[in-house]
Amino acid sequence: MEASVITLLLLAFVAANLPFMTRRIAGVWQVANKHFGWQLLELVALYLLLGGLAQLLEGRHSPVHVQKWQFYVTTLALFLVFAFPGFIGRYFWKKRGI
Repeated sequence: MEASVITLLLLAFVAANLPFMTRRIAGVWQVANKHFGWQLLELVALYLLLGGLAQLLEGRHSPVHVQKWQFYVTTLALFLVFAFPGFIGRYFWKKRGI
């Protein structure tokens, strides 16, 4: 695998977990209780941002291939699998005494 592919996969893993790691909306606005709707919106926004970055990197190496809906569903599913550790850490791991 090329270094750019590995870097993009690591970046996707980090980006998928970001909405669950902070109580800030988009990393800027502090809120007391960030509900799941904001996290889902951030997750979709980061998916689209990373898809744009991947398309930009593909365009630098070769002509960009036209993709159909199956490709986007598969990459979204992979992105959601990457987000699983952050989701579990946010919603299922409760600290005792809190």
